[in-house]
Order: sequence, then C-alpha cells, then structure tokens
Amino acid sequence: MNPDDLGDFDPETVPRAVAAFGGHMVTKGMELAMHAHRKDELVLTMRGLVRLEAGHGVWIVPPRCAVWIPGHVPHSVSVAGDVEMHCLFVEPDAVPALPRQCCTLTISPLLERLLVHATHMPVMYDPDGADGRIAAVLIDQLSLAPAEELRFPMPADARLRRIASAMMTDPSDRATIEDWSRRMAVAPRTLTRILRRETGMSFGRWRQQLHILIALQRLDQGASVQAVALDLGYEGASAFVTMFRKALGKPPARYLAERRVGAH
Repeated sequence: MNPDDLGDFDPETVPRAVAAFGGHMVTKGMELAMHAHRKDELVLTMRGLVRLEAGHGVWIVPPRCAVWIPGHVPHSVSVAGDVEMHCLFVEPDAVPALPRQCCTLTISPLLERLLVHATHMPVMYDPDGADGRIAAVLIDQLSLAPAEELRFPMPADARLRRIASAMMTDPSDRATIEDWSRRMAVAPRTLTRILRRETGMSFGRWRQQLHILIALQRLDQGASVQAVALDLGYEGASAFVTMFRKALGKPPARYLAERRVGAH
C-alpha cells in the first residue's frame, strides 16, 4: 500500500494477519497525538527523525531499527524532516515471542525487504497465495528480531520531564543535576532519588542514553563524528567515541557499519 492511496484504509479492520503501509515524505513536522490500537504495531524508520513516546519511554528511533508497540498501549508519534517510515499492523498474539511492552527491535535486511514488500501488497491479499506466504515469513522473521535497549526513559515526575524536554531540545547543554536543581529550586538529592526510582539510572547515564540515540540518527544521516560530538557538547571526537564505545561495546563507525549489513 502506498500512503497516497490509503483513502479510508484502517488497518484495525483489515481481516488479515498483517496490514502495512509506508513510504517517503518530507515534512516540517507532524505529530500524531496519544492513541492506541487493537492490533500490535511495528514502526520502522529508514531515514529521518521519528520520535515515539509510550508509557515511561521515548524512542528516538535509529535508522534500520523499529519500535514494537503491543496492542492497547497508548503512544504518540512525531516525525520531522526527510522521512521514510513503514508501519506494520499485526493481529494480536500473532507474534507471541515478542515482549508485551514497547521495545526497540533490530531489523535484519531480510525483514526490512519483507516489510517494504508488504506495503505494496493488496490490502485484502490472498492468505493462501504468494502474498499470504510472504506474510507468514514476515511474521516468522519478526518473531526472531532481537530487542535492544535503545530508549530514553521518560519519568512521570513533572520536574524531570521538564529536564528531559530541555535536553532533547538542546542536547549540547551540559548542565549537571546540581545546575538543574538550582534552576528548579529543588534539592539535587531529591531529583537524583526520583530519577533513580523512576528510570533506574543516574543522571549521567540518563543523559548519555539520550546522546547515544541522537548520535545514531545524526551519524546515519551522514554527519561526521566530530560534528556530532560538538553538537552534543563534548570537547572533541575522542571523548565522544570513548563514551560510545563504553556504552555499546564498539566505536560509532563499526556499530553503524554492522547495523547496515545486518550483523548483530
């Protein structure tokens, strides 16, 4: 299905194991307010900035990754820039191997091609024909997709959410938890305790997680390591690469190269 041909298409009502649509669009910014589906959903980003919020997390979806959203989980989606994304809707419990909470999945080249193919299948494809077999293989491959911890935990506490929003708006701001506590007239110990309780992370680790997600997007779009490092407030490329390697086990160039060829 092509996004331009959707008309009144509602994936919720399609009596098939899968329903998919997607494609390329250029936008100055578009937001889908908080909503939920009966069916499970997979949002695959090929390029561009896609941000999804659900539960206690924000997913800044790195290219060639996808966010898995089980049915009935409220979520909002915002996209900006030159975006290519594909959405897959799956009948509930068709992929029982996947978690029943939102997560990031690494998408293999085969799964990516199957999903893109599914966007061009007839809505009411023949379940017993070639398209039905494609749908079955797509579900099989989806059940094998490994989950990754590529989310930015979003606290419920209003003060911490203000800090999170500010860091997403200006990731180069190197304000410490003490700086934020002064800005908000709250004891640093209080903010630290709430953050740890709600995310399981220290402030430094929390901010680092956001930086990793932003870096993966910008690097995939062709920005240099040096430019990304400076954008994120690091003194230079080496400090940023050291942080990235400690967090993900390999330097940025290797991490992205392996992702592009589908190595895990």
